[in-house]
Amino acid sequence: MGYEIASEAASRGHDVVMVCGPVGLPEPHGVQVIHVVSAEEMFEVVLSLFDSCRAAIMTAAVCDYRPTRRLDHKLRKQNRVRTIHLQPTPDICAHLGRIKGDRVLIGFAMEDQDHRARAEEKLRRKRCDAIVLNGLGNVGGDSAEIEVFRAGTGWGDPISGSKAELASVVVDLVEKLTSND
Repeated sequence: MGYEIASEAASRGHDVVMVCGPVGLPEPHGVQVIHVVSAEEMFEVVLSLFDSCRAAIMTAAVCDYRPTRRLDHKLRKQNRVRTIHLQPTPDICAHLGRIKGDRVLIGFAMEDQDHRARAEEKLRRKRCDAIVLNGLGNVGGDSAEIEVFRAGTGWGDPISGSKAELASVVVDLVEKLTSND
């Protein structure tokens, strides 16, 4: 979805920088792509770019947790239970929400329970201007269904279509929100 949104925004003449982890998709035409490996690296890159943008669209979350310790060698198999300790990674969208000022911040929510309530809570907690509720069934396919919740106006009707069609809807939303500048 992020690639489709970046491609759509670039095709409309917007200056687009996409920060993404390892993925096997061709880079969208006209988009500057910055590849990162870790959540911490993504946080640093996004933060360095945020001051120079008018809008940020956070289409996918990085891993919420990482191991507290990383080995520099292979962990040999032993016939016993192992415990892995995890620590939270930075919440990039929430951090941007705290420092966004008049910039537009669009979040995405993929929820498996209490979809709308959790998406609304995420919008408030992360201080987004809108949140796109993205169903679990949308992963990996070309078609999808989304719902958009905007601060102040509430839920729109569910929208179904190809990811390219839905990307157009999201870019329309960002253009509308940034035109209020």
